[in-house]
Amino acid sequence: MSALRRAAVLGSPIAHSLSPVLHRAAYAELGLRDWTYDRFEVDENALPGFLQTLGPEWAGLSLTMPLKRAVIPLLDEITETAASVDAVNTVVLGQDGRRTGDNTDIPGMVAALREHGIDEVGSAAVLGAGATASSALAALSRVCAGEVAVYVRSAARAAQMRRWAERLDLAVRIADWADAEQALRAPLVIATTPAGVTDALAHAVPERPATLFDVLYDPWPTVLAARWSAYGGAVVSGLDLLVHQAVLQVEQMTGRAPAPLDAMRKAGEQALADR
Repeated sequence: MSALRRAAVLGSPIAHSLSPVLHRAAYAELGLRDWTYDRFEVDENALPGFLQTLGPEWAGLSLTMPLKRAVIPLLDEITETAASVDAVNTVVLGQDGRRTGDNTDIPGMVAALREHGIDEVGSAAVLGAGATASSALAALSRVCAGEVAVYVRSAARAAQMRRWAERLDLAVRIADWADAEQALRAPLVIATTPAGVTDALAHAVPERPATLFDVLYDPWPTVLAARWSAYGGAVVSGLDLLVHQAVLQVEQMTGRAPAPLDAMRKAGEQALADR
């Protein structure tokens, strides 16, 4: 009989997370009957204590907000990808107790874009300046040949985005949120804002929009994504991102590759339909 192996997603709030659905679908498809994947409500204050309770049966953790930066001092090492944006969403736990942090959001974004035929763009626009926006900049450093316009709502966030751009060696122009309608003319628009924030921009979608990558997946479609599709533009969804980053997590935690992308996506779509 095989030994039980465990993984989980941590965050606060966590009840909405689709990660258990995606990872369990992967385990079922891969025949990993002795693997379990759970969710735990854990905030920054509880994180150190939670990590101390983990035994050798634990293989890995997925992290969502607000833990992606809080976890870094608690790890033995982090990858260059995670270090590039100071954010870890994946922890691989060695049976010797070693904790390695990675960021699969960045290659997950790149993979989601490539699945939709976007290998390179001449310029791009990012709506928002939070943690997801920094991952978007890192992804764009791999696919955007020219300037990225970032539309922000505060001077502090503007300074933060400039720091990320400098670190990533990416040509970034900071723009005021009041001019965000202009972003919609870019060859690639990445919307990283919370639900509802971009609704007011939907009326400004151009007649022939290019590609919108909206990182939300619930509710879906967003008002902006629905208008974009109606005008014939290509749309990459937050579920695309979630599935692609989870594929990479499954491969790292289980050592099995390739992870079953199609089965994971179908499970995610069904879970969203059931909500």
